[in-house]
Parts: sequence; C-alpha cells; structure tokens
Amino acid sequence: MKTIFEFDYKKATQAINYLAIQAGGQIDKLKLIKLVYLAERYHLRRHGRPIFNDTYYAMPLGPVASSVKDIAEFSDFLADEEKNYAEAALQKGTQPHSILSLAEVDTDVFSDSELEALDFAFSEFGNYTPFQLVDITHIYPEWKQFEAVLNSKETTREVMSYADFFKNPEPGSEDKFALREEILAASQAMFEEECSIAQRWK
Repeated sequence: MKTIFEFDYKKATQAINYLAIQAGGQIDKLKLIKLVYLAERYHLRRHGRPIFNDTYYAMPLGPVASSVKDIAEFSDFLADEEKNYAEAALQKGTQPHSILSLAEVDTDVFSDSELEALDFAFSEFGNYTPFQLVDITHIYPEWKQFEAVLNSKETTREVMSYADFFKNPEPGSEDKFALREEILAASQAMFEEECSIAQRWK
C-alpha cells in the first residue's frame, strides 16, 4: 500500500515552515526531509493516522516523503494551487539546498497531536546533522528491509508502506519511538480501520 488518502499540501507546506522556523528561520533540505519522516513515524504509531498522507520512498539516504520533497524544491510537478501556497510561506534559502521561512506558521491546519509530532521530531532530532539523521532513519524496518537492494544499486527507490511503520527496529537499537505493546496495537488497529473505510469510499 502506498497511500490511500489525499495528500495535504497545506500541512506539508506549514510543516516545512514550522521546522524552518524552529531551526532559526532556514533549514537544510535533507535535514527537513528526515524530520518530516520522523514526525510522521511518531504520529502514525501513537495516533493511528499519517499527518501528510504522502507517498514515502526508501532511497539510499533514507525515507523520503515524495510530495513534501516536491514542495521543498518548488518542483514543476506541483499544481498551481500547491505552488502558490508554498511560495507564500517559503523560498529557497541563502545556503545551498536550504529552505527559508517567509511567514508565520498557520497552525490552524494542524491538530494538537500533529503539532505534538512536529515538536517531538525537532526536540529529539533537531540537533543532529543531516547525515547523522540519515544513519538514524536507516535503523527502522520500513526502510531497512530495502537496504540490500538499494546498496546493490539495482534501484534508487522503493515504495514504503505505512503498515511497516508499526514495526520495531532490531533489539539493541536506540528507539525513541518505543511504545507499550497495547498502545501500538491500538494505533495499528485504528489505522487499518481507516484504511478499510477509505477503500470502500474509493
């Protein structure tokens, strides 16, 4: 399963803006992409639903939220509405491969739990360098299952499944996402129910 929900470009744009502001007004693109994934992992495991409804790819430098990346790059793949919304809040930064905040964050687009997830990602991982974050994201099963094929250079990306975000890393790995088994099981059941409902409405 890739994603069965509609991508929320407003949440994605405002999350980029939020993280850029937290980083001092400007943020490295690679670091941003990793923090977005880490916020998503936190929220999905605790609350049973994704924040952005994006398609995630396992790539050599870790998980990548495809449409979030498009917004961060002001890609030609963006619809006019998405691009105009992004350009009102963001621009390319003064450092190479960076994004600069232009406006206050519109926190109204987020639920309390989504802001909690963004806060968690920045407070727990915001002091790491981009390539330290790459190493951190490589321990989680949703990416690690593709490690061999990515390292073999047979492919540059593989579609990740939200269902795999509920899996735990190998024993001995430091896991800031660890939850009691019953909480994780309840979140996973909630996610599966939402998927079932969404499939019926397609």
